[in-house]
Parts: sequence; structure tokens; C-alpha cells
Amino acid sequence: MSAAEPRTFVLVHGAWHGGWCWRRVADRLIGAGHRVFTPTLTGLGERQHLMSGAITLDTHVQDVCNLIRFEELTDVCLVGHSYAGMVISRVAEEMEARISSFVFLDAFVPEDGETPLDLVTAHVQADIRAALARGDISRAAPPASYFRLQAPEDVAWIDSLMTPQPNGVWPHPIHLTGARDRIAKRAYVRAGLYPNPNFDAAMEKLRVRDGWRVISLPGGHDLMVDAPEELAKLFIELA
Repeated sequence: MSAAEPRTFVLVHGAWHGGWCWRRVADRLIGAGHRVFTPTLTGLGERQHLMSGAITLDTHVQDVCNLIRFEELTDVCLVGHSYAGMVISRVAEEMEARISSFVFLDAFVPEDGETPLDLVTAHVQADIRAALARGDISRAAPPASYFRLQAPEDVAWIDSLMTPQPNGVWPHPIHLTGARDRIAKRAYVRAGLYPNPNFDAAMEKLRVRDGWRVISLPGGHDLMVDAPEELAKLFIELA
């Protein structure tokens, strides 16, 4: 991979994952001369010891905002995978001036007033509502095979590292003013081998909005694992 003008990437993982999932993409971006940050959200991955019923979407938004603020980052390419589409949508509201490009990676695209719970399938909604009613503070990860990973060894790797997702991130409305649509470069990247009607709907919604690029890459939901070379090249292009 040839080095382009150095850029700063902040890559935010989805539910049940951690900053570890970006390892292959981050190695390639760093090797091409870029700065890369892969924060792990509170209660997940190596921060699983912080799991708490007090964790909400706002907690995860502040995780990312504080990274950008205290690392003094500017001209950031901000990427959110899956659940993190909700996180980066809110981060844009607080950090708009520091973000120059914005990428949803097979991710939810919330609108003002929606809750994250509104965007998942009816079956997942029912599971989360039942868990909340029981007072469960987290929900266990599904088997990694659910994500349609292409290599059996990657299924085993992902299974070994996923941790429960905090339930408090789902029920509260998201307040947005349109900051993400004011960011100069914006894209939605869809995993072509992962069937999901919610992500299809998000992609089609952005396809007809001015200023958005919509791209499909072959691979399962965890494209950072299935297609790290292609994804790193694409992030450099989008940034």
C-alpha cells in the first residue's frame, strides 16, 4: 500500500467487539504512514471490568469525544462499525469541527429522536426489552458465525474475544441536528456478503442524499477482519 498524505483515523468498533478488531486495518494504515486510534468503548474488550448498568450511549460517545479532545486530534477520518454508527452520529454533534471525513461501516444510521432500539430487528428488540425488564445490565454476544466471516479461523478468533454488550445503550432517544451531513466527506460502506435489512435500508437512505458515497465490498459483517487490505485502501481514499 503506497503512502498518501498522512491522515488521522479514529476507528470505532461495534457491539460485543473492542479496539482489537481493527488490528489488521490499523497495521496497514500505520504502515502507510497514517495515525490510527482504535478506542475500546466502556464495558467492552479490555475494558470489560468497567461493565455497569450506568453505561449508556452517552458514555460511549464521551469515550470517543474524550479521545479526540485529549489527543488533540483534528482533520479526523471518523469510522463507525455497526452499533457505532449511533456513536459517531452523536460524536459529530460535539466534534464536528475536528472531523473532515465520516464513514459508516455496515452500520446503523439513526435520525433525530430515534432510539438505538428502534433500529434493530423485531427479534433483537424483543430480546433487549426482555433483558431490560429483567434488570440485566448486559447481553451476551452471538456466535461469530452470525457475522458471516469468510475464514473459519477468524470465526474462532472473534468468538474468543467478544464480550457482552451493555444494555443501557439501547433505550434512549438520540438528539441530532444534522452535523454529520455537514462534514465534508461522507460515505456508507456495506458488507456485500452479510444479509441485513436494516443496513440495506440505511444504505439506500444515504444513497439518495446529497454528498454521500455508497460503496459495497465483498465480505461478512466484520469487513475489518475479512477484507483489511481493501478496507484500508478505501479509508485512505475516503479521507
